[in-house]
Amino acid sequence: MIDSEGYRPNVGIILCNNKRRLFWGRRVGQNAWQFPQGGIRRDETPEQAMFRELEEEVGLAPHQVEVLGVTEDWLHYQLPKRFLRHHCQPLCIGQKQRWFLLRVLCEETDFCLDHSKKPEFDGWRWVKYWQPLREVIYFKRRVYSRALEELAPLIFPEGPPVRTHHNYLRNRHR
Repeated sequence: MIDSEGYRPNVGIILCNNKRRLFWGRRVGQNAWQFPQGGIRRDETPEQAMFRELEEEVGLAPHQVEVLGVTEDWLHYQLPKRFLRHHCQPLCIGQKQRWFLLRVLCEETDFCLDHSKKPEFDGWRWVKYWQPLREVIYFKRRVYSRALEELAPLIFPEGPPVRTHHNYLRNRHR
């Protein structure tokens, strides 16, 4: 499903543990890391899509997490021209995402990356809060930054940790 502006509606999922570390997944067969995410179907709300994607990509059910919050508005990113699929109509130029912050209530052993027929991740680790901004593919950095900034007060009421690197948005246009 692509909207009238060319964006695919999508959800992003930021999972945190009780140490305020974030789940960081490695895409199958790649040295590329990201948060769980996925498209919203026509018959789904963003929250329904989030729970479906959570189960498909991480193997967790709704009772194994606590929803702490969601971004107020859609966050958009555009795909670089080389990733556009001009043979597909309507043309998708990027994604618009609602980001959810979830606290994990279960054990790490409950995570199951091969829960679906086509797994998204083949590995994962817990990372410090701002680390994804240094490691995610460049064209997603601004959206990740906006989502993390907006949702940080939900797990850091005293104020988020200081960012140690300030150049993670510098090379966003390669």
